[in-house]
Amino acid sequence: MASALPKVTLAAGEVASTPLLASAGVDALAVPVGPPTDGDDALTPGAGAAQAAARYGIDLAGLAERAKMTGEAGQAHVVDLPDAVGSAVHLPWQDLPARLVLVGTGAGTSGDLRRAGAGLARATRGLDQVVMTVATTAADSASRAAEVVRALVEGYLLAAYPPFTVTTPAQPAAGLVLLGPDGTRAEAAVTAAQGIAEATWLARDLTATPASTKTPAWLAQQALRRAKAAGLQVEVLGPRRLAAEGFGGLLAVGGGSASPPRLVRVTYVPQVTHARHVVIVGKGITFDTGGLCIKPREAMVTMKTDMAGAGVALATVLGAAALGVPHRVSAVLACAENHVGGSSYRPGDVVTIHGGRTVEVVNTDAEGRMVLADALDWAVTTLAPDVVVDVATLTGAAKVALGTTTGALLSDDDDLAAALLAAGDAAGEPPWPLPLVEGYGPYLDSAVADVRQVSNDERAGAGAIVAALLLRQFVRPGRVPWAHLDIAGPARSAAARHEVPEGSTGFGVRLLLAWLSTPVLVEG
Repeated sequence: MASALPKVTLAAGEVASTPLLASAGVDALAVPVGPPTDGDDALTPGAGAAQAAARYGIDLAGLAERAKMTGEAGQAHVVDLPDAVGSAVHLPWQDLPARLVLVGTGAGTSGDLRRAGAGLARATRGLDQVVMTVATTAADSASRAAEVVRALVEGYLLAAYPPFTVTTPAQPAAGLVLLGPDGTRAEAAVTAAQGIAEATWLARDLTATPASTKTPAWLAQQALRRAKAAGLQVEVLGPRRLAAEGFGGLLAVGGGSASPPRLVRVTYVPQVTHARHVVIVGKGITFDTGGLCIKPREAMVTMKTDMAGAGVALATVLGAAALGVPHRVSAVLACAENHVGGSSYRPGDVVTIHGGRTVEVVNTDAEGRMVLADALDWAVTTLAPDVVVDVATLTGAAKVALGTTTGALLSDDDDLAAALLAAGDAAGEPPWPLPLVEGYGPYLDSAVADVRQVSNDERAGAGAIVAALLLRQFVRPGRVPWAHLDIAGPARSAAARHEVPEGSTGFGVRLLLAWLSTPVLVEG
């Protein structure tokens, strides 16, 4: 990664008495604030607020009111306290951090607390260390306290991601100390949040890397290096082996580029008897010109991010290993550059995919489904998966339908879809289910091949659904539960919002790791 996660530590004690606040390097104290309750107009002070007000000798409620705070999750108001003038003047906060941060925690749900942590990270970027009183009470169970800690830390670390740059390092986020929680559950919650954030940061870094660096070979090398460092199994298929084993989709899409394609497999094997095998297939188009059906310049600007699915897949398997999920996980990265050249594939070509099925090419800018077809067929026939999920920035249609914050989920297994939807809601990355409309199947009929690459009726619409129907044909429908996650919208963000940064978001990592952390992946 471009930089390391900010340090997060736990400290027992209370605001009223802890010597931590007088320590060198502590720049700010953050205090949670909730919205009014039971018809009261006053904001609800969070844990430690009253003690902070007493120790500082300040009316925190008045400060919040004058700042027009509502207690909404993610609000953050910074109060810079003045220094004393003259030796005769002693201010109550003279030996304490001279910066207070009032942080809105909303209703206190995990999603709200994640946003609170994110708001704190943005408000304190560039400081050395910030202490936050944790919004739990004596009545909270140990599991609830751990849930609060995990959500706050996760939001803080996700929003602490520095803007990607190849020149001057971005201003780092402050280290975070959570005051109050203690015990093994709280420590485990911090570790889990760090694992989630580290995996998401990796996906963001890989996606944001310029295509001048990020060739298919470079992406494969990143996977190889990181997999070996984590002690995972890794396999890289280069151009010769791809040709020998019939990966027609990857070779066709990558044929116009000076950087040949790669297929990469990374596998994590847990120390669990009879673990189910999950294969996550990621689209890894390191740059997409559109091929001979070339994109307009404006549409090409963000196309270094067209391998976001492969970045998510790699980050997920590495995160699964770091978190010790109870399932065997393989990531399959289908890496190619869709360029223009004398050997580019053409509209009208018929391409033989791994396994022997043929595809009539109609639009060289619909390249993602070509490389995924190869990778899906290879994964199903070679890796013996129990479940397959593919992740891809696949269609503009999904973005048109759902915008830029929500991924599209399509699956031929209701239980798998329900599990992924629940995981996405819990993780803060909710997808939206789209139907696999069987009546749209004839749109893929071809007169010269087994299947057509895109719809034979451009007026019919439903591009995301038709693309998913094509992919399903290479998963051997009915034999392996399969889901398709189209992240064309949420893989990139035009502006920072809560725990999501501007630029590459890593959308899908949190969702998949939340799902993989459950004991049962698919009911039935």
